[in-house]
Amino acid sequence: MLNQIRPAIVMIVLLTVITGIAYPFAMTGVTQWLFPDQANGSLVKRADGTVIGSSLIGQNFTSEKYFHGRISATSGADPNDPTQSVAQPYNAANSAGSNLGPTSQALADRVKGDVDALAAQGIKNPPADMVTSSASGLDPDISPANAELQVARVAAARNLPEDKVRSLVQAATSGRLLGLIGEPRVNVLRLNMALDGLKTP
Repeated sequence: MLNQIRPAIVMIVLLTVITGIAYPFAMTGVTQWLFPDQANGSLVKRADGTVIGSSLIGQNFTSEKYFHGRISATSGADPNDPTQSVAQPYNAANSAGSNLGPTSQALADRVKGDVDALAAQGIKNPPADMVTSSASGLDPDISPANAELQVARVAAARNLPEDKVRSLVQAATSGRLLGLIGEPRVNVLRLNMALDGLKTP
Protein backbone atom coordinates (compact mmCIF):
# COMPACT_ATOMS: atom_id res chain seq x y z
CA MET A 1 0.00 0.00 0.00
CA LEU A 2 2.90 2.35 0.78
CA ASN A 3 4.09 1.88 -2.80
CA GLN A 4 0.76 3.35 -3.99
CA ILE A 5 0.48 6.17 -1.45
CA ARG A 6 4.02 7.51 -1.93
CA PRO A 7 3.64 8.32 -5.68
CA ALA A 8 0.27 9.95 -5.02
CA ILE A 9 1.73 12.20 -2.30
CA VAL A 10 4.72 13.07 -4.49
CA MET A 11 2.43 14.01 -7.38
CA ILE A 12 0.22 16.17 -5.13
CA VAL A 13 3.25 18.03 -3.76
CA LEU A 14 4.83 18.36 -7.22
CA LEU A 15 1.67 19.66 -8.90
CA THR A 16 1.02 22.02 -5.99
CA VAL A 17 4.50 23.50 -6.39
CA ILE A 18 4.16 23.78 -10.19
CA THR A 19 0.59 25.06 -10.50
CA GLY A 20 0.27 26.86 -7.17
CA ILE A 21 3.68 28.52 -6.88
CA ALA A 22 5.95 28.27 -9.92
CA TYR A 23 3.35 29.00 -12.61
CA PRO A 24 1.72 32.02 -10.87
CA PHE A 25 5.12 33.54 -10.08
CA ALA A 26 6.30 32.96 -13.66
CA MET A 27 3.17 34.55 -15.16
CA THR A 28 3.40 37.49 -12.75
CA GLY A 29 7.04 38.02 -13.71
CA VAL A 30 6.30 37.80 -17.45
CA THR A 31 3.38 40.24 -17.29
CA GLN A 32 5.33 42.69 -15.12
CA TRP A 33 8.14 42.58 -17.67
CA LEU A 34 6.07 42.74 -20.87
CA PHE A 35 2.99 44.69 -19.75
CA PRO A 36 3.86 46.53 -16.51
CA ASP A 37 1.19 49.21 -16.92
CA GLN A 38 -1.65 46.76 -17.59
CA ALA A 39 -0.45 44.28 -14.94
CA ASN A 40 -0.61 47.01 -12.31
CA GLY A 41 -4.13 48.17 -13.18
CA SER A 42 -3.46 50.76 -15.90
CA LEU A 43 -3.37 53.43 -13.20
CA VAL A 44 -3.66 57.08 -14.20
CA LYS A 45 -1.57 59.52 -12.17
CA ARG A 46 -1.27 63.26 -11.89
CA ALA A 47 2.07 64.94 -12.50
CA ASP A 48 2.79 64.74 -8.76
CA GLY A 49 2.32 60.95 -8.79
CA THR A 50 -1.12 60.93 -7.15
CA VAL A 51 -3.26 58.07 -8.48
CA ILE A 52 -6.66 59.38 -9.58
CA GLY A 53 -8.09 56.31 -11.29
CA SER A 54 -7.59 53.66 -13.93
CA SER A 55 -7.88 54.07 -17.67
CA LEU A 56 -9.87 50.81 -17.66
CA ILE A 57 -12.57 51.84 -15.15
CA GLY A 58 -14.98 54.70 -15.74
CA GLN A 59 -15.73 57.39 -13.18
CA ASN A 60 -18.90 59.32 -12.47
CA PHE A 61 -18.27 62.82 -13.83
CA THR A 62 -21.30 65.07 -13.33
CA SER A 63 -19.91 68.64 -13.50
CA GLU A 64 -20.76 70.64 -16.61
CA LYS A 65 -17.06 71.39 -17.13
CA TYR A 66 -16.22 67.71 -17.64
CA PHE A 67 -17.07 65.21 -20.32
CA HIS A 68 -19.51 62.61 -19.01
CA GLY A 69 -19.04 58.89 -19.47
CA ARG A 70 -21.57 56.25 -20.41
CA ILE A 71 -24.53 55.56 -18.17
CA SER A 72 -23.56 53.09 -15.45
CA ALA A 73 -25.96 50.41 -14.24
CA THR A 74 -23.88 49.24 -11.27
CA SER A 75 -25.50 49.02 -7.85
CA GLY A 76 -24.54 48.47 -4.24
CA ALA A 77 -25.98 47.87 -0.80
CA ASP A 78 -28.40 50.48 0.52
CA PRO A 79 -26.66 52.23 3.48
CA ASN A 80 -30.02 52.36 5.27
CA ASP A 81 -30.93 48.74 4.55
CA PRO A 82 -27.99 46.45 3.61
CA THR A 83 -30.42 43.76 2.44
CA GLN A 84 -31.54 46.02 -0.42
CA SER A 85 -29.65 47.24 -3.50
CA VAL A 86 -29.63 50.80 -4.78
CA ALA A 87 -28.10 52.41 -7.85
CA GLN A 88 -24.45 53.33 -7.35
CA PRO A 89 -23.01 54.53 -10.68
CA TYR A 90 -19.49 53.34 -11.41
CA ASN A 91 -19.27 51.12 -8.34
CA ALA A 92 -16.03 49.34 -9.24
CA ALA A 93 -16.67 46.69 -6.60
CA ASN A 94 -19.81 45.53 -8.38
CA SER A 95 -19.24 45.40 -12.11
CA ALA A 96 -22.50 44.45 -13.82
CA GLY A 97 -25.00 45.51 -16.42
CA SER A 98 -28.67 46.16 -15.78
CA ASN A 99 -29.67 42.76 -17.24
CA LEU A 100 -32.65 44.48 -18.86
CA GLY A 101 -33.35 42.99 -22.27
CA PRO A 102 -34.53 44.72 -25.46
CA THR A 103 -38.18 43.96 -24.61
CA SER A 104 -37.94 45.50 -21.14
CA GLN A 105 -40.43 48.33 -20.66
CA ALA A 106 -38.32 49.76 -17.82
CA LEU A 107 -35.32 50.00 -20.16
CA ALA A 108 -37.40 51.51 -22.97
CA ASP A 109 -38.85 54.12 -20.60
CA ARG A 110 -35.43 55.01 -19.19
CA VAL A 111 -33.85 55.38 -22.64
CA LYS A 112 -36.80 57.46 -23.88
CA GLY A 113 -36.49 59.71 -20.85
CA ASP A 114 -32.78 60.23 -21.52
CA VAL A 115 -33.39 60.88 -25.23
CA ASP A 116 -36.09 63.43 -24.38
CA ALA A 117 -33.79 65.13 -21.83
CA LEU A 118 -31.03 65.42 -24.44
CA ALA A 119 -33.50 66.73 -27.00
CA ALA A 120 -34.43 69.48 -24.54
CA GLN A 121 -30.74 70.45 -24.56
CA GLY A 122 -30.74 70.58 -28.36
CA ILE A 123 -29.14 67.16 -28.86
CA LYS A 124 -31.14 65.10 -31.32
CA ASN A 125 -30.44 61.55 -32.50
CA PRO A 126 -27.75 60.88 -29.86
CA PRO A 127 -25.38 57.95 -30.43
CA ALA A 128 -26.35 54.73 -28.65
CA ASP A 129 -23.58 54.98 -26.06
CA MET A 130 -25.01 58.29 -24.87
CA VAL A 131 -28.24 56.68 -23.63
CA THR A 132 -27.26 53.08 -22.88
CA SER A 133 -24.99 51.44 -20.34
CA SER A 134 -22.23 48.97 -21.12
CA ALA A 135 -22.28 45.32 -20.07
CA SER A 136 -19.79 45.98 -17.29
CA GLY A 137 -21.33 49.23 -16.12
CA LEU A 138 -17.78 50.58 -15.87
CA ASP A 139 -16.96 51.51 -19.47
CA PRO A 140 -14.17 54.14 -19.39
CA ASP A 141 -14.66 55.21 -23.00
CA ILE A 142 -17.24 57.00 -25.11
CA SER A 143 -17.59 57.25 -28.86
CA PRO A 144 -16.13 60.26 -30.71
CA ALA A 145 -19.70 61.18 -31.70
CA ASN A 146 -20.72 61.22 -28.03
CA ALA A 147 -17.74 63.42 -27.15
CA GLU A 148 -18.46 65.79 -30.04
CA LEU A 149 -21.98 66.40 -28.74
CA GLN A 150 -20.53 67.43 -25.37
CA VAL A 151 -17.92 69.85 -26.73
CA ALA A 152 -20.17 72.94 -26.68
CA ARG A 153 -21.26 72.36 -23.07
CA VAL A 154 -17.73 71.78 -21.78
CA ALA A 155 -16.31 74.72 -23.72
CA ALA A 156 -19.00 77.07 -22.37
CA ALA A 157 -18.52 75.85 -18.79
CA ARG A 158 -14.76 76.42 -19.02
CA ASN A 159 -14.89 79.61 -21.08
CA LEU A 160 -12.80 77.99 -23.80
CA PRO A 161 -13.08 78.10 -27.60
CA GLU A 162 -14.90 75.02 -28.91
CA ASP A 163 -12.08 74.33 -31.37
CA LYS A 164 -9.60 74.06 -28.50
CA VAL A 165 -11.79 71.55 -26.68
CA ARG A 166 -12.45 69.68 -29.92
CA SER A 167 -8.71 69.35 -30.55
CA LEU A 168 -8.34 67.69 -27.14
CA VAL A 169 -11.07 65.23 -28.06
CA GLN A 170 -9.28 64.40 -31.30
CA ALA A 171 -5.98 63.94 -29.44
CA ALA A 172 -7.67 61.62 -26.92
CA THR A 173 -9.35 59.49 -29.59
CA SER A 174 -7.95 55.99 -30.07
CA GLY A 175 -8.54 54.09 -33.30
CA ARG A 176 -9.40 50.47 -33.92
CA LEU A 177 -6.93 47.90 -32.62
CA LEU A 178 -4.64 46.98 -35.53
CA GLY A 179 -6.97 49.09 -37.66
CA LEU A 180 -9.60 46.33 -37.60
CA ILE A 181 -10.85 45.43 -34.13
CA GLY A 182 -13.36 47.49 -32.16
CA GLU A 183 -14.46 51.06 -32.74
CA PRO A 184 -12.77 54.45 -32.29
CA ARG A 185 -13.11 55.58 -28.67
CA VAL A 186 -12.30 58.43 -26.31
CA ASN A 187 -11.05 57.74 -22.78
CA VAL A 188 -13.09 60.08 -20.58
CA LEU A 189 -10.69 60.21 -17.63
CA ARG A 190 -7.66 61.07 -19.75
CA LEU A 191 -9.66 63.65 -21.72
CA ASN A 192 -10.85 65.35 -18.53
CA MET A 193 -7.29 65.35 -17.19
CA ALA A 194 -6.15 67.08 -20.38
CA LEU A 195 -8.89 69.67 -19.85
CA ASP A 196 -7.74 70.33 -16.30
CA GLY A 197 -4.24 70.83 -17.64
CA LEU A 198 -5.33 73.75 -19.81
CA LYS A 199 -5.15 77.33 -18.64
CA THR A 200 -8.35 79.28 -19.11
CA PRO A 201 -8.03 82.59 -20.96
